[in-house]
Amino acid sequence: MASKKITVTVGEPQVGAIRAMVRRGEVPSVSAFVPHAIDVALADVAGWGAELTRMLAKTGGPLTKTERTWADEALSVSKRRPRRRANAA
Repeated sequence: MASKKITVTVGEPQVGAIRAMVRRGEVPSVSAFVPHAIDVALADVAGWGAELTRMLAKTGGPLTKTERTWADEALSVSKRRPRRRANAA
């Protein structure tokens, strides 16, 4: 598997928790933890996406524009998308 080095900003509590796992021998290194955590998160997102598809199929299909607007308001979803940095890959 090819890999690419990137820079990410992580909160101090998360860095501390990962380093503690390294000290306890639960993961070999911070660098080893990150790709594993990303794989777990991607699998989780895919699983919830599949579950949502099944649930929508059982209840009448995709959300209407009105239903999506209501859900976004109920969940306080911002209409703005986060800005990407020019050099982000």
